[in-house]
Amino acid sequence: MSAIPFDQRDGEIWFNGEFVAWQDAKVHVLTHGLHYASAVFEGERAYGGEIFKLREHTERLIESGRILGFAVPYSADEIDDACTALLHRQGLGDAYVRPIAWRGSEMLGVAAQNTRINVAVAIWQWPSYFDPAQRMRGIRLDMAEYRRPDPRTAPSRAKASGLYMICTISKHIAEAKGYADALMLDWRGQVAEATGANVFFARDGALHTPLADCFLDGITRRTIIDLARRRGIAVHERAIMPEEMATFSECFLCGTAAEVAPVTEIGPYRFTPGELCRRLVEDYAAEVTPKRLAAE
Repeated sequence: MSAIPFDQRDGEIWFNGEFVAWQDAKVHVLTHGLHYASAVFEGERAYGGEIFKLREHTERLIESGRILGFAVPYSADEIDDACTALLHRQGLGDAYVRPIAWRGSEMLGVAAQNTRINVAVAIWQWPSYFDPAQRMRGIRLDMAEYRRPDPRTAPSRAKASGLYMICTISKHIAEAKGYADALMLDWRGQVAEATGANVFFARDGALHTPLADCFLDGITRRTIIDLARRRGIAVHERAIMPEEMATFSECFLCGTAAEVAPVTEIGPYRFTPGELCRRLVEDYAAEVTPKRLAAE
């Protein structure tokens, strides 16, 4: 990734309905979203000039805002149009897309009913979350100390900024130990997800993945389930205890940023990326490629 700080880049950002110079897209230090995490966001990727599953991401952004108690003041069509127009204005074909909505600086306190809801979209070049050269060799994961919370204590169905605080802590600790990421358990001690991606395991030709009942049911996760079933691969969404990882032969992470990333190690457990991982890496790459490019 470029070493240029994100506040010093060139280009434009769509900010509350207007295209503004990248370095002018600023908020005040007393913005409610900064102090109280009253913000929701999306992570999307464009391939060949088209944003993959744009409408699904936009609808989830709006729903995440509703769950946090605010209405995103733009329609799905308006946000989709902004994302598409910005992609072209940035002159990018393959890129990362980050819409975000947050409470502004009109009020500062736990209660902030009269704050403006701001919306912005930024787009930049961002390579695969994990080194593409390492993809089929697999990545190593630590076991995170923090756990995904009981959904009765946090809005787990929202892609809310505050839910990622323990993910940042866990990933930093993992990277300091030489790992690429960390696997998080949930409050019950069951396998949940990595810090920014969902996890799948393989055994005897079938896939097993944790039931998304206390963490985000990722759009890429649902895409992988669909791709697997198209191939006739059974997919079991269920509770998985950590010790069961010893019985799986393959493992991979998936997410918009991570795409499909095979895993060789999670704490004491070992996996060997094989045919099933390879098929889904290839199938996902084909799925995100715009049809007009695939036909060329």
